[in-house]
Amino acid sequence: MRLRMKLGPYKLRWKAKELSLFLIVLVCATILIWTWNKSPVLTSLLPSKNQLLQLSPAHFSFTCFTMNIIGILLRPVSSFSTSNSQHLGIPILICYGGAEEAAKHKHSPKGEKTGVVKSGSISTQTEETKNVILGEKTSEQEEKRVANQACNYAKGKWVIDDKRPLYSGFGCKQWLAPMWACRLMRRQDFAFEKLRWQPNGCEMEEFEGSKFLKRMQDKTLAFVGDSLGRQQFQSLMCMITAGKDSSNVLDVGKEYGLVIPPGGKRPNGWAYRFPSTNTTVLYYWSSSLCDLEPLNVKDPHIEYAMHLDRPPAFLRQFLHKIDVLVLNTGHHWNRGKLRANRWVMYVGGVPNTNRKIADMGSAKNFTIHSTVKWLDSQLPKHPHLKTFYRSISPRHFVNGDWNSGGSCDNTTPMSIGKEVLQEESSDHSAASATRGTGVKLLDITALSQVRDEGHISRFRITASPGVQDCLHWCLPGVPDTWNEILFAQI
Repeated sequence: MRLRMKLGPYKLRWKAKELSLFLIVLVCATILIWTWNKSPVLTSLLPSKNQLLQLSPAHFSFTCFTMNIIGILLRPVSSFSTSNSQHLGIPILICYGGAEEAAKHKHSPKGEKTGVVKSGSISTQTEETKNVILGEKTSEQEEKRVANQACNYAKGKWVIDDKRPLYSGFGCKQWLAPMWACRLMRRQDFAFEKLRWQPNGCEMEEFEGSKFLKRMQDKTLAFVGDSLGRQQFQSLMCMITAGKDSSNVLDVGKEYGLVIPPGGKRPNGWAYRFPSTNTTVLYYWSSSLCDLEPLNVKDPHIEYAMHLDRPPAFLRQFLHKIDVLVLNTGHHWNRGKLRANRWVMYVGGVPNTNRKIADMGSAKNFTIHSTVKWLDSQLPKHPHLKTFYRSISPRHFVNGDWNSGGSCDNTTPMSIGKEVLQEESSDHSAASATRGTGVKLLDITALSQVRDEGHISRFRITASPGVQDCLHWCLPGVPDTWNEILFAQI
């Protein structure tokens, strides 16, 4: 009893010292924090969130320890619980096991968990702590979406990918015309099927038919243009179905007036619907991308008015039913085609008398600008509509044209180049027409320019002797990449 009584005062004096020390530290910490918040000079010394991420392991551990001590001292006794990670605005940092774990944290990606805390309630604070250190939480998908919005898909390089092609060149007979299926021809080298386009500084989303259909649920995608537009249409149908027969796909061409006309061999286009998602993909033939009107409807052999300042009647009639529109034109703008088709240039509803417009290059440019301008004016009326103008697909004829001995005999991929570094489009007409409008440029010219080995060339079975096709592409092939870039932007 006496021993206990003797020790009592000493114990009380020791407790008093502990309490005094605690109060002194508490007051000093409070003054320090208050001064720090009030002083711009001191506040400027506080490391930013980004700087905090760049601390060395030792500095990270010290900072973490210091802030935890201050946070503990400023919290009332009743709140000493790990479930309350912030008090008075002071963050409590979780140190993930010291310098070694801090180093791991430093080098880990934004969205990756750098530590797993299993004991107590600290595990519930891991995500909140990451948010304090890293700022607003952003998912990987959101980061990719933002990055891809700013991506210049026209810049990049071709790389070999053994996962290609996206569908079989022997298959896809349901959608792919035999005259474009090079696997069914005499060609023996198919290295051109193994290339994938890799844009600079961003990842292009991998195409999957199911993802495309889900993204385009209850929507319609329309290609309007020449035979290169038709190739892109057939390519997309093969990509969606992976080249397999799909008996459940519906032919809905009648809904868009795409039927074989009297005396005709084929309709002006095709339209197919995937019932599982109510997705429609169609193609409409419009090689000049302007309105064509017979001067005498009773005589189909008479001339046609080629209204350079009017979009195709198909667009004016069905634009409200389209959600994604892809336009193209280019290779039919020559005197031979105009004479063969009996087209007469019209502007303002009367025959064109402007000599500047009468030039073929100027007439094409005038038409592209007119159609894009009209589409841009329609976008406010159709807020659901996304429009793309696809730049021209390059020709690779050497030493002549298609009817004068021109050839494209190369079969080695990337032999003339594989990388595109230019900032501006090679199709200046398309770029200038879309600039400043709501119509996006689907720029495929330069990346296709280095793929001279991908054409049908001399391998077409029905080709005349000495005639090569250095305009159209083998499928699977380059047009698949056009659709991958399109998919990434819709």
